Amino acid sequence: MVASAPSKSKSVRLYCKGVVLGFRRSLRNQYPNQVRIKVQGLEDKKDVGFYLGKRVAYIYKAKTVKKATPTTVGRFRVIWGRIIGPHGNNGAVRAKFRKNLPPTSLGGPVRVMLYPSHV
Repeated sequence: MVASAPSKSKSVRLYCKGVVLGFRRSLRNQYPNQVRIKVQGLEDKKDVGFYLGKRVAYIYKAKTVKKATPTTVGRFRVIWGRIIGPHGNNGAVRAKFRKNLPPTSLGGPVRVMLYPSHV
């Protein structure tokens, strides 16, 4: 019998995809310090507990190129946030970011990191 060569392991994605739905709001007021996010695969309010406290990254491309540092890599910038609670009954969550997200982020993608883990 011929031993097969060990296959290369597939890279593991440590985040879930999400979409920015909009700012938290009421009928006449808008609260830009909190954002509603729809996480892919999250369909029910009871499953939100797993995602509470998880970090969220909004990655965008800037016009100016900066010197690469641990927080910036060339043109790409990141605004970090954290999931703070559910929104409604269909699996949307609320997140709070360190700096308020710009209006151009609405409808844009975010990464919901699977850490810190509380399991």
